[in-house]
Amino acid sequence: MSRDNFNDLHAFLMVAQKGSFTRAAAELGVSQSALSHAMRGLEERLGIRLLMRTTRSVSPTNAGERLIRTIGPCFEDIQSELTALNELRDKPAGTIRLSSSSHAADYILIPKLQPFLKEYPDIQVEINVDNGLTDIVSERFDAGVRLGERVAKDMIATRIGPNMRMVVVAAPDYFEHYSQPKDPHELTEHNCINFRFPTHGGLYMWEFEKKGHAMNVSTEGQLIVNNTQQQINATLAGVGLGFVPEDMVEEYIKSGQLIQVLDDWCPSFPGFHLYYPNRRQPSPAFSLLLEALRSSS
Repeated sequence: MSRDNFNDLHAFLMVAQKGSFTRAAAELGVSQSALSHAMRGLEERLGIRLLMRTTRSVSPTNAGERLIRTIGPCFEDIQSELTALNELRDKPAGTIRLSSSSHAADYILIPKLQPFLKEYPDIQVEINVDNGLTDIVSERFDAGVRLGERVAKDMIATRIGPNMRMVVVAAPDYFEHYSQPKDPHELTEHNCINFRFPTHGGLYMWEFEKKGHAMNVSTEGQLIVNNTQQQINATLAGVGLGFVPEDMVEEYIKSGQLIQVLDDWCPSFPGFHLYYPNRRQPSPAFSLLLEALRSSS
């Protein structure tokens, strides 16, 4: 069927429904003369009169009534489907790619995503766990998750987690052979489990502060890892002292599996932030995700 026939059939149904060229033309957004011309053209192509015209009204002929019964439901189905598509379009959908450390993924993203994904079934979230400093622009991520102090200045950053602390812990078995340190300087006498950065390969210096006095300590030990969970596992096994995020070991501390030391030297600092380029226009789905992640942060 040609496009002209389709458009004219739709116009015919509108004229028959309204019983007036004037009202139908207003509904369709065309002039009355253009609509009248279109109806004459349709009748000429079909070779049969569809409308009876009087000075006061317009009504379908028998052929017009038959055509209404035949094509009317089809146009109603089309309109219903278009409405359904519009409703689907109004629902946020799409894939959001995030780059995150394993710590942020496990303790921030996954717990907050559970209710979000249930509420928005047409949104898919992909989390790429990378403990290095990923370039989210070149890697085509929609956003990344980092500690607030490590977010680049040209990014938009939104806090999605509470303040954090790094704490020094060891298993009770370890302290059967070593005394508990009272000052960060004493860490040089201990077997410390060091962390190597995946990106630039350097070892993390343990950072402390007390009453405004900051101190960075280069620790030494027999074991070096590049994953925080490995560091915790080794600490639990009694290998040595670990310097790890408090929220990842607080249950072990409460249960007595780990002993915390140097507590007064471990201040809190800004927690995890979701960040993305300031030139990027967030999609509706991304805006909803951002709101869900920053709530209760």
